[in-house]
Amino acid sequence: MNISETNQQQQQDTVSRPGFPANEEKYFLEGPRSRFREFSFVLKIFREFIRGFRTLHFVGPCVSVFGSARTKPGTPYYDAAYKMGAGIASLGFTVMTGGGPGIMEAANKGAYEAKGYSVGCNILLPKEQQPNPYMQKYLNCHYFFVRKVLMFKYSYAFVIMPGGIGTMDEFFEALTLIQTRTILDFPVILMGKSYWEPLMPLFHKMLEERMIDSRDLKYMLFTDSHEEALEHIEKYAVEKYRSKRNILYKKFLLLGE
Repeated sequence: MNISETNQQQQQDTVSRPGFPANEEKYFLEGPRSRFREFSFVLKIFREFIRGFRTLHFVGPCVSVFGSARTKPGTPYYDAAYKMGAGIASLGFTVMTGGGPGIMEAANKGAYEAKGYSVGCNILLPKEQQPNPYMQKYLNCHYFFVRKVLMFKYSYAFVIMPGGIGTMDEFFEALTLIQTRTILDFPVILMGKSYWEPLMPLFHKMLEERMIDSRDLKYMLFTDSHEEALEHIEKYAVEKYRSKRNILYKKFLLLGE
């Protein structure tokens, strides 16, 4: 089965579960429900995590690229994400994205056409978030928080391209985990100085008021240069993978791996 057929089949599998995930998550966030429904929801979350682990366990060390789903092909941001995807693949990393269009598609396409490995953690939304066709493997997530955990679990660096609220959420989640030492030596790259410039005075103010420490931003790079970004990834992420995550796991045929 080729990549387009695989993607089509996974899409059909998801569509066959009409509207459940979004409604269930909305009801869950509206307060207490019956014990049975709470327990049932926990089981669904557990199942989604297991499905994610099985899908992503053997994709290799990843670098995740985040950015807007609304970016069109042929635009500067799209082209920059394409080059970044190809560059990450050249370092030997798997490119992971949210699996949708725009920046995500561009990064996946760059890795895919550079003969690298390209994967996605997609989430179904009313608009914008249809899976792109440039992935060897992807997972359809039903819950935002499960998707976020999986992307952190399998990533050794984040590249933050221009994007909106969702991109900001993932960026600040990374900074929070770095600050609390939940993840260590984790490079985060902000690509696009003119786009992200408004954030810089805020970080300076946080430092000035001692709301954060300078070491919280130690591994953050603010750049327009793909070469500089790739050097930053190579300096920190490659060494981290070699020194801390060099265990090779074998596949078990009995588990369908």
